[in-house]
Amino acid sequence: MRDVREWTASVVRFVKLRRDPVVVQTLRSAAAATIAYVVALRLSPEAAPLTAPLTALLVVQVTLYATLTNGIRRVNAVVAGVLVAIAFSLLVGLTWWSLALLIVASLAVGRLVRVDEYVPEVAISAMLVLGVTAVGDTAWARIVETLIGAVVGFGCNLLFAPPVWVDEAGESIEGLARRVRQLMLRMGEEASGRTPVERATERLHEARRLDHDIVEVDAALRQAEDSLRLNPRVSEGLLHRVVLRTGLDTLEICTVVLRVLARTFTDLAKERDPERLFAPATGAAVEQLLSEIADAVVSFAVLVTSHVTASAESAESRLAAELRQAAATRDKLAQLLLEEVQRDARTWQLYGAVLTEVNRIIDEMDTEHRSRRLFEELDRTSREQRERLRRLTRVREGLRDSDRLRMPEVLRRRRAGSDGRSD
Repeated sequence: MRDVREWTASVVRFVKLRRDPVVVQTLRSAAAATIAYVVALRLSPEAAPLTAPLTALLVVQVTLYATLTNGIRRVNAVVAGVLVAIAFSLLVGLTWWSLALLIVASLAVGRLVRVDEYVPEVAISAMLVLGVTAVGDTAWARIVETLIGAVVGFGCNLLFAPPVWVDEAGESIEGLARRVRQLMLRMGEEASGRTPVERATERLHEARRLDHDIVEVDAALRQAEDSLRLNPRVSEGLLHRVVLRTGLDTLEICTVVLRVLARTFTDLAKERDPERLFAPATGAAVEQLLSEIADAVVSFAVLVTSHVTASAESAESRLAAELRQAAATRDKLAQLLLEEVQRDARTWQLYGAVLTEVNRIIDEMDTEHRSRRLFEELDRTSREQRERLRRLTRVREGLRDSDRLRMPEVLRRRRAGSDGRSD
């Protein structure tokens, strides 16, 4: 039995390793570069056509969308650098002062051809070509090698389509939700008793560190969004992107509000030290409320990352039930805080802040609020796409207008022809 568990664990590790972005990128880049080099050996006059594998390395990306967007700019950068190097090899050759001029000219050309963040690669390509090419005629072989590398790189991405990274992004979002849950549970447990200022401050620092987790999740989500664009295996890529993005936005808002809540608890600890933050009954209500909200955060993340309709409906029902329970506990807490303020009004502002912050988190995860956000984001994305395609739309409308203008003339000629045949 133990051997079976170890074998299963090994298989799981292998599957995760096979889908790891670093592993996938390394294997695909190495394969594309090797194929490009083999092809260039047959087609290029150079004995060591290294520009072809270099270009293939620059072109191959983790996602197909990144290949088509970044790859084109990178190819432009390599070609521009090769052309600059050809000009310098024909005119001056390689010296210390020509190298300086080459770098200045390459960077300027990179700005002119608008390769964006790949401007330094123009200079890098130019220096590599000029370093191995002393005769202008052989420099043209670098153009051929660059095109070979570009074609092989694009071909590898089309034939061996990159994986869709939605599952990895979903795991990142759920992991963030569970970390938020753990912090909420600790804050609730400590709020029910006497909380030293040092411990409340430590929870505030933990809430601030969640910002770094959001950055990592956002990077994973951007990769997933790129893998959905222009991917023939995904039929509803736009919907998946919008659902994941709006879900992460909601979790980010909840994280920010949680940080503010931790700040409020810290201020309460300072104001009421050495007393308890809340009365025993109120503290128990705070702990219960934060526990219910913490469970709702995880349910919200599961809802966002669910792809199967049945799972999504189940997650939505569970989330709605948890939010209703949290709302009822919030109303109970509001009554208890009101009674405390009536007995002692020293910290009424902080008690009001606690209610405001937990209410904001509950409102952000509300299913109706989420649906409204989804529709708004879908409308905004659709408008942006229509703006990008408005020129194409104008061309199509112009063609339709010209067809409509020509239609009466065509009908008139047909009628005249039929009249002639009847005569």
